[in-house]
Amino acid sequence: MKTPRLPIALQQAVMRSLRHFLQLANQRLERSYPEPSLVYQQRGTAAGTAWLEQWEIRLNPVLLQENQQAFIDEVVPHELAHLLVWKTFGRVAPHGKEWKWMMESVLGVPARRTHQFAITSVRANTFPYRCRCQQHQLTVRRHNRVVRGESEYRCVHCGTLLQPGEFPAE
Repeated sequence: MKTPRLPIALQQAVMRSLRHFLQLANQRLERSYPEPSLVYQQRGTAAGTAWLEQWEIRLNPVLLQENQQAFIDEVVPHELAHLLVWKTFGRVAPHGKEWKWMMESVLGVPARRTHQFAITSVRANTFPYRCRCQQHQLTVRRHNRVVRGESEYRCVHCGTLLQPGEFPAE
């Protein structure tokens, strides 16, 4: 899949947001963390990822293009918070109390673990699975692991083992 070309104005808006939140964090934490590098190579349904040791934020260019302002307001500080938490506290739970504190108290942004963007344009082929309570869509990778007997997956709500197939219609 070819990465779409992002308008320079959009890249500049992302950089302004990153610099704003980093400056805020450096002031409130009384530190001088350097600017992380930004890479627009995140694929799949993830909006972004923080690469701790590389001090790098990877952003999904498709989701950025489709959700510009919401992406800038939510995803950029979300990923920056991961880097700041790692530098401040070391390795802790990814969305634990330290991350929540960094988001809300330091960056002043609501601490949401996942984005609410439409993902139709970035979703790969999926396979229907069911549990006792609902329908699930497994990625090709997870489906193949089930077929090869390497993995099994359970519903986080009811705890039952996911089975291939459609959820029965009512």
